Amino acid sequence: MRMMQSYLSHLECGWCGKTYDFREILNLCPACGKPLLPRYDLDAAKANFTPERLKNRPKSLWRYGEMLPVQGESFRYTLGEGFTPMLPVSRLGKALGLSQLYAKDEGINPTGSFKARGLVMAVSRAAELGVKALAIPSAGNAGSAAAAYGARAGLPVYVYLPQDVPPAFLAEIKALGAEITLVDGLITDCAKLVRQGADEGRWFDLSTLKEPYRVEGKKTMGYEIAEQMGWQLPDVIVYPTGGGTGIVGIWKAFAEMEALGWIGSKRPRMISVQSAGCAPIVRAYEQGVELAEMWQNAATIADGLRVPAAVGDFLILRAVRESGGTALAVSDDEIRAAQIEIGRSEGIFVAPEAAATAAALPHLLAAGKIQADERIVLLITGNGLKYMHLLA
Repeated sequence: MRMMQSYLSHLECGWCGKTYDFREILNLCPACGKPLLPRYDLDAAKANFTPERLKNRPKSLWRYGEMLPVQGESFRYTLGEGFTPMLPVSRLGKALGLSQLYAKDEGINPTGSFKARGLVMAVSRAAELGVKALAIPSAGNAGSAAAAYGARAGLPVYVYLPQDVPPAFLAEIKALGAEITLVDGLITDCAKLVRQGADEGRWFDLSTLKEPYRVEGKKTMGYEIAEQMGWQLPDVIVYPTGGGTGIVGIWKAFAEMEALGWIGSKRPRMISVQSAGCAPIVRAYEQGVELAEMWQNAATIADGLRVPAAVGDFLILRAVRESGGTALAVSDDEIRAAQIEIGRSEGIFVAPEAAATAAALPHLLAAGKIQADERIVLLITGNGLKYMHLLA
């Protein structure tokens, strides 16, 4: 791939606004402990980076290299991630009375989920900055992706998982060469152990939004949605929310594209869907607060949604509110039913987290939050094969 100049200019705290040199190895903002977001020289990029430049580029997330943080071409590792299909799901839509329903199928990414996007960027950038070892807390898919890209980059990876993680994830992570530690607790308990090791200098912490670059990989979903829809954004995006990096990244991508002159000011309504057994973002949205309290006794079949506390809570809630969207929770029974319905009607075997988006649609229609003729995109965040035990 011909080298594309990155216009990365600095890191900025999403909470306090302090800025930092992008050549520093940083996790959270040193001043306030909130997530750092990469920023770009958008004026310079606008003069040189246009949609026409994309026409002959490989169909991967690296096609947007100017708006990605990796500087050196040799550090742009890849396993073929990105540019996943935007599929019309007309039978599912017809059953609900929706005329323009689409699914962005992230399940065809390496290791079977959208986690490949965030981890390819985080690992690539960590390698470029000279990091020697990586660690991550995970419910499953992020650990698999971290292991895969760590192997690609030649870096050791340590994955901490709840002890009830489905066996398919353990087999995949082991096969990809990472060291596994099972923890009696939730992903938040895993995160504490990863943080402890990072503080001791044993590795770099790749936790969701606790380093600056996973969000940059996830934001490419926003660029792809715009490009695949002819630079006319949909009316609604329905997103299953655990740690929320994707919804934060997509919202960030739209702001960048407007600054580049690629799209106008119109935005989709961003709808955050969680499980009724773990819905801290929904509760915070309903309470009208900016920070979400930890959810006690989190439990759901959708492991990726079992995130009782998200460090980027305020960024998720800002995206939802600024877009005029909403947040809602669905039950595990609804998730199971939607998983089967998507498969039967559209031929897509989705993970339970992804099925939550379809489960939300009847509620959104009944509440008047979506309309029958709107263009609606469901983010199908992962393939269902690792969750076969739920349907056996």
